[in-house]
Amino acid sequence: MSSFSRRSFAVAALAALPFLAACDNSIGANGGQTVDARVDATLAFMYNEYPGTRDLAAKSAGMLVMPLQTEVGFGVGGGYGRGALRVNGASVDYYSSTFANVGLQFGAQQYAHVLFFMTQDALEDFRRGPGWALGADVEYVFSDVREGLRAESTTGLAPVIAIVFGQAGLKLGATLEGIKYSRIIP
Repeated sequence: MSSFSRRSFAVAALAALPFLAACDNSIGANGGQTVDARVDATLAFMYNEYPGTRDLAAKSAGMLVMPLQTEVGFGVGGGYGRGALRVNGASVDYYSSTFANVGLQFGAQQYAHVLFFMTQDALEDFRRGPGWALGADVEYVFSDVREGLRAESTTGLAPVIAIVFGQAGLKLGATLEGIKYSRIIP
């Protein structure tokens, strides 16, 4: 078994950049208007397809809406997306999400996701913190079929709830990944 060096990882990550740039996920878009328009469309889709998310949004202190997350992987992979943090229905900050992963994987996919900050403390920690999220204290809800998303009893107790929906593409395999949300100026 060969060892995976930092240099190999860096070369593989750089090789994935052209694929990510070609996926029309707002890379290089000017202004917050483009991001806000995509956020509005994503929220309209989510509320229409998954009506239970309206209650979740009403109970949340804020939502980070990432309209289009693109990921590509072949052994080594990565992903990118842009979105807006909404508090009381208004965009207060813009964020990018990036990640790299290593594992048994092959393919590409795109999806939307929304992070619901269920407590004011969780929202403030996110805004003040470095942005790394590895899944601790986050309850994930996935849906790739048109059935209702619903929060289970354990989900209602989580400080942050992540809903992933609208998947397109095919990516097979298991990975270990870390995602970083960074505040940006669109």
